[in-house]
Amino acid sequence: MDQSRVDIYIATNAKHFESHQIPMLRDQLMNADDSKFLMIQAANLKDPSTALIISIFGGSYGIDRFYIGDAGLGVAKLLTLGGCGIWTIVDWFNIQSATKKKNFEAVQKFLF
Repeated sequence: MDQSRVDIYIATNAKHFESHQIPMLRDQLMNADDSKFLMIQAANLKDPSTALIISIFGGSYGIDRFYIGDAGLGVAKLLTLGGCGIWTIVDWFNIQSATKKKNFEAVQKFLF
């Protein structure tokens, strides 16, 4: 891929990935075909800040896990009411990194 396209993509979407994932993502994008660029741009990336807000207000019902695509954990969290509140509090600290991990996995599906 063209260097300028990769730089624009990274600059636009850096908040959706962990800082240690960005160099690896940059290398993979540079080695990818131009035909994959449109698919990568169409990847449904979730905003970690939105996930945190959802977790604060609806985390005990598993809405945050449904938002990032963890339907199984969302159902478990819903049935236990957020693990009696403990799981909800833990997710307030972990949901942003879980969202960034899911975003990285979504882009990886298109690259390979």
